[in-house]
Amino acid sequence: MSNAPIGIFDSGVGGLTVAREVRAQLPHESIIYIGDTEHTPYGPRPIAEIRKYSLEILDELVDEGVKMLVIACNSASAAVLRDARERYSVPVIEVIAPAVRAAVSATRTGRVGVIGTEATIGSRAYHDAFAAAVDVELFSQACPLFVEHVEQGDTTSPELIAIARDYLAPLQEHDIDTLVLGCTHYPLLQGVLGYVMGQEVRLVSSDVETAKDVYRTLLTRDLLHDGSTPPRYEYRATGSNTTAFMTLASRILGGEVSKVEHHPTGVIDVVGTAMKENS
Repeated sequence: MSNAPIGIFDSGVGGLTVAREVRAQLPHESIIYIGDTEHTPYGPRPIAEIRKYSLEILDELVDEGVKMLVIACNSASAAVLRDARERYSVPVIEVIAPAVRAAVSATRTGRVGVIGTEATIGSRAYHDAFAAAVDVELFSQACPLFVEHVEQGDTTSPELIAIARDYLAPLQEHDIDTLVLGCTHYPLLQGVLGYVMGQEVRLVSSDVETAKDVYRTLLTRDLLHDGSTPPRYEYRATGSNTTAFMTLASRILGGEVSKVEHHPTGVIDVVGTAMKENS
């Protein structure tokens, strides 16, 4: 079981930021990544729909024999985390608690902001997670257009900067000193977010913190890969349009995504050069 792959799931390409950090911190581990690009973005969808789509993909990963599930999507984490931990025997890691712990440690004034999709902010999952931090005052803001821009490969346009200024203005008025990026797409927007918020505001990204949780959990449960076989990386998307996924996957993972296979299930398997070299 220790040499089985880690299953990572997201609503689209954003969770690849988590996969990238898992690969960096755990280079011997194999990964199966599924991005539900057919139904992205999850943010505007009802919780019941998010739960349905998420559990279908998580079931698929468990059926394939993964040793751990990583829900690399804030909207899905808010919708299905409790169900997933009751439903599966493998450990389930999510992206909300790791970012909250980092933000509590980072803030100097106790005034923390969180941005996310409509589903994530509406669920109040971050408010619940911060509840135990008595010295923290939390301010939240939904940023529904950010995911759309990331999925289209736009992280620098004047239109995006204008949108960011509009979204972030209320948080600036609250004089926050720490901003939690409550969506795994948002690490790709750190340039524009840092520019708008200013250098005095620390950005807390869930990708690095989630990968640390993956490391700790594998270590404490004696599930670390023993290094006897090379790692394998499989990146899949449920949607039929692979061009944007391939472009962004190459950008996020730092290498050309060179192969696309259509599976009988209709899931598209995008395999990067790392897998080809290690096969």
